[in-house]
Amino acid sequence: MTTCGRRIAVRRLRLATADRPISRIALDVGPDRGGEPGTWAALTAGEARDLADLLLRHAGQAEQGAEPAGPAREAAP
Repeated sequence: MTTCGRRIAVRRLRLATADRPISRIALDVGPDRGGEPGTWAALTAGEARDLADLLLRHAGQAEQGAEPAGPAREAAP
């Protein structure tokens, strides 16, 4: 649970299709304490790795009190 009261769940989502199964990483950000709705995203394995890399880098910078080096980068499409 985050300090703002949101619960974040990460799960593997597997969709069975006729020709081949599709796997995604589901990121579910639940509602906050005030009832503001949450959101979710279905990421490919590569997108999930890019997001994990960004989170780890920004967490390290936050712990060190450092400013980001350049503009924020979004995860690859």
